[in-house]
Amino acid sequence: MTPLRERANLDVRLLVPALVAWATTAALIQSPTNLVLGVLGTAVATVPVGFSSRPGCRAIGLIALATATALVGVLGHRAVADAGPIAALAERGSSVRVEAKVASDPMPVRARPGSPPTWRVRLQVNRIDARGSTTRVRTPVLAFGGEEFTALRWHERVVLAGRLQPPQRAGDVVAVLRANRVARVSPAGPAERVVEHLRTGLRTATSGLPADPAGLVPALVIGDTTRMPTQLEDDMRATGMTHLNAVSGSNVTVVLLCIQWLAGALRVPRRYRLVFALVGLGLFVLLCRPEPSVIRAAAMGVVGLLALRSGARKVGAPALAAAVLVLLLVDPHLARSFGFVLSALATLGLLLFARRWADAMARRLPPRLAPLAEATAVPLAAQVFCAPITVLLQSSVSLVGLPANVAAAPLVPIATVAGVLVVCTAPLLPPAAVALAWVAGLPAWGIALIAHVAAALPYGSLPWLPGWPGVVTLVLAILLALTTAPWWLHQLTRRRWSAGAAGITALALVVPVPSPSPPPGWFVAMCDVGQGDATVVRDPGGGVLLVDTGPDPDAVDACLSRLAIGHIDTIVLTHFHADHVDGLSGVLRSGRTVGQVLTTSVDQQDAAGKGEEASRREPTMELIARSRLPVRAVVAGENLVIGSVRARVLWPARTLTDGSVQNNGSVVLDVHAGGARLLFTGDIEREAGAAVRRELVDGRFDVLKVPHHGSANQDAGLIAAVAPRVCLIGVGADNDYGHPAPRTLGLLAGCAVLRTDRDGTILLFGSGDRLRVGAV
Repeated sequence: MTPLRERANLDVRLLVPALVAWATTAALIQSPTNLVLGVLGTAVATVPVGFSSRPGCRAIGLIALATATALVGVLGHRAVADAGPIAALAERGSSVRVEAKVASDPMPVRARPGSPPTWRVRLQVNRIDARGSTTRVRTPVLAFGGEEFTALRWHERVVLAGRLQPPQRAGDVVAVLRANRVARVSPAGPAERVVEHLRTGLRTATSGLPADPAGLVPALVIGDTTRMPTQLEDDMRATGMTHLNAVSGSNVTVVLLCIQWLAGALRVPRRYRLVFALVGLGLFVLLCRPEPSVIRAAAMGVVGLLALRSGARKVGAPALAAAVLVLLLVDPHLARSFGFVLSALATLGLLLFARRWADAMARRLPPRLAPLAEATAVPLAAQVFCAPITVLLQSSVSLVGLPANVAAAPLVPIATVAGVLVVCTAPLLPPAAVALAWVAGLPAWGIALIAHVAAALPYGSLPWLPGWPGVVTLVLAILLALTTAPWWLHQLTRRRWSAGAAGITALALVVPVPSPSPPPGWFVAMCDVGQGDATVVRDPGGGVLLVDTGPDPDAVDACLSRLAIGHIDTIVLTHFHADHVDGLSGVLRSGRTVGQVLTTSVDQQDAAGKGEEASRREPTMELIARSRLPVRAVVAGENLVIGSVRARVLWPARTLTDGSVQNNGSVVLDVHAGGARLLFTGDIEREAGAAVRRELVDGRFDVLKVPHHGSANQDAGLIAAVAPRVCLIGVGADNDYGHPAPRTLGLLAGCAVLRTDRDGTILLFGSGDRLRVGAV
């Protein structure tokens, strides 16, 4: 074990100016140029104050200088990006021909039924031909195209023809190009071709591994996530381990440590070791693609290495400040990037607390367990600083993130170093590279197993206030915990019985009582997923039909796990509103398998311009494509058979433009299961309800899934024609829509109405006239 090092004070004088410059950049990145110039002028005028002799003025001068530097970068990037006609042409939707350099690897976007998949690639446009004129530019553009995009390689020069459009949201690209023709002009340079050969060698060598390590090893080493299984991505996200499946500061730190070891083994003189390390880091960045996220990781990795070396801790804080300013100059849009925020905060946590906490833990552990101190302190410090920001991404605080990251920490460097060796040996000795791939794959497999197990643990996250109130609350809670920790530790050692009783009481308050298992014999279960729908129809032989997935992945996953659903034959997504499809990623968790996905055949882009809720078709189809699930659209008249479950598609037969196009495009199913007849109606409104009523031959049903969560926009004639005995309403407690509406409840008089907001998950038993209901 390394002897405990003497503490070194941190020099944080440059951190405040860097953080102020960062905040100013984030606030002004999308502001008008005149406002940015005004703030810049004020900052420049304030800089001379720092040279005066008055106390405190130097700090003001440094803040002004850092802010002015960052804003110069903002204006410089804006001037380069806006130079030329591309923004104006995009506003007019002009057809153009561009010459460009490929600036990123192609990534799949979506796969609509009956149409080829779409890919996106980032370009740096150097020349544009439009409206009879040619202009030299240097403008970032995001291009979308078909299968021909998969052949594009980083830094190739290409010619594309297509139509320009403005980007959907402000960001680091000036326009979007919908390409209809692509031609490759010249290949990438020798260095880029060598890098591509090395990346291909890594993918080839790891292709024989099981799915999880085959996807995770390239992600750990070079940030290539194209083969990451969806389930693994979801579980790593749920456990706070996503920093491992991308090029992050921790990866760079491991690589730098290896380079330093190699320099020592080669007996490189000490005065040249910094140059040796920087050259090695540059080659690693080139291998991973020198995109802004990789450059950010490289900078933070260097600072993180300084943070873990007590002899270099004095320069750690100035290095972090310099890294923040340099990265903002390289790409000002990083100021609003969650990845940048989390990376910088994690590095700050390492600087402030990791070494100190590691030393304190080591003093209290037996010598043989002392190495665990640093393995625990590093992720703990990073989690403490990053936790408040993650509340903005998900309204919960992970309770399994820290133990999962601590358990994975010893495996990460082994997998990373072995993966780098695979990259180096694949072009020369492919059999040796395959053997090394297994050396990298085994610890990667362990990391994946940790993610799966941690994600499946009950009560793995604590619900928290959403948005900025949640951030402020969590910051205050963390500050309170850090400042009172010594007192609590003292109380724990003095009053162990009282501490144990308090701990048990706290657990009783925050840990919910486990939900009971459902009784056997049910054939329909409407899951309680909040304001949304997710209903399971089960065949006694094990076949399962799932109609919609609700809005919350965690809620639908918990419901399906409680129902012991391990395989789903068919998922029907009635339409693409979030409360019916956003839970799909949760359905694909916990080792669950899916046979096929069926969707509405109505092109719900027809809703554009009508002020409707945004369609979630694109991200949903992208998830389905990544999960490699068969998917197709259904139309009226089709029949589905799942064991003894029979279903007929009653709707959509056409597109209705009256009312909500998306709601009225919902798939409506006539289902026979368990000796009962059920009508699933999605979110159809009055217009589609009347159309479905006219399609019914025998209108009476045992069970009605009430349309649109019981909204007032109902076709009364449909409810009267169906004459159900049991009515199911998937609805969230205290929802803002007033669902179910009193008018609709009046139409359901004479029907046994069951609601998920009051009854929880609803179960149907028996058959026909002997239907019984239950809830869990």
